[in-house]
Amino acid sequence: MHRALLRHRPRGGPPWRRPPEPARPDARIPWRSALFLAVFTMAGAHFAAEGQTGREPLDLLARLLLLAGPALLLLRLRLPRFTVCAVAGVCLVYLAAGYPYGPVFLSVVVAAFSAVVSGHRVAAWTALGTLWAGHLAAGLWLHPWLPPEGDSGTPLLQALVVGAWLAVVVPVAELARVRREQWAREREERARAEQRRADAERLRIARELHDVLAHSISVINVQAGVGLALLDSDPEQARSALTTIKSASKEALGEVRQVLDTLRTPGAAPRAPAPGLERLPELAEHAAGAGLRVTTETVGDAAPLPPGADLAAFRIVQEALTNVVRHSAARTARVRLARRPGTLEITVDDDGPPSGADGPDGGTSGGNGLAGMRERAAVLGGRIEAGPRPDGGFRVRAVLPTGPAAHRTGPREETP
Repeated sequence: MHRALLRHRPRGGPPWRRPPEPARPDARIPWRSALFLAVFTMAGAHFAAEGQTGREPLDLLARLLLLAGPALLLLRLRLPRFTVCAVAGVCLVYLAAGYPYGPVFLSVVVAAFSAVVSGHRVAAWTALGTLWAGHLAAGLWLHPWLPPEGDSGTPLLQALVVGAWLAVVVPVAELARVRREQWAREREERARAEQRRADAERLRIARELHDVLAHSISVINVQAGVGLALLDSDPEQARSALTTIKSASKEALGEVRQVLDTLRTPGAAPRAPAPGLERLPELAEHAAGAGLRVTTETVGDAAPLPPGADLAAFRIVQEALTNVVRHSAARTARVRLARRPGTLEITVDDDGPPSGADGPDGGTSGGNGLAGMRERAAVLGGRIEAGPRPDGGFRVRAVLPTGPAAHRTGPREETP
């Protein structure tokens, strides 16, 4: 029952360990940033041209080239490699035509930044290297054949400054990429931790519901059979069985309601303390209503147990007695609690034989009952042994630590 509440999650490596994914064709179009960059580039180029009298004036071709860079940036999320190469080519044509230096480089910076962040480092390095090599060749060797006329070329120092400025773009973009992957990893780890907490909480609630319902419904089932059998021959005994059914069902509804309240108000304090071994007489009384006499024996120190161990011990005894009622023909069960320094040993014995209703061991080896007991013990670092005895009965033996580890399933582990 409780395993069905756990969602299946597909396996796979985290995104930061996978190769860069290709750009999604449905990626959004960053038109706002492209529009802002187009306006800024046009205005900046106009003011830059006023202080560079030796360069070609800004004509129609120059303005088209200035707008082409921001226009190509509209594709940088879908086609990052094409965009960085195309923008670098447009910038190289603009510089080779002799137009003034200025914010034309900003489009190249944005395109290279996007390419690196999306994982296309080679394309970004190639585009920037080609742009700088072309600018260096035009300024040092090809300037006699390129506009403007009479241009003396670009000083080597200026070309090196431009190259250094472009070379800074890739490391900065690489740093941004690393930071983005780190943020993605942290988000993934937080999501995984939250999912683990949610799975553990669903498992806990499902386990509580199973324990409460299995015990109460077993008592109700047995008493209903008694009531039906004695309805005509012994009405008073049938009335007593119905009274037991009413009491058990009322208690079960109360416990289920309180367990479900934790779903509606997560993090709220429990309205009642978690049940523990002090409620063993109550379990014995319920079992007696189902026709099972329970004897208890306590050996060792009677000091209070940690909340986690106390709750687990109560639920293990409850589930073991429920299994006896449901799957065994025994009319007597013995519960022995042996408290030793650091451990609590629980033994629940019945003399059998199995009722034969469910499987070779009377059903006690199947279903979620024993699995739930093992999970409770495992949370505390304990263990469960269950199986037929040589004399024909059945034994459940649990060993639970009662040290600091037993506090890990404290008050929030139980709501009823």
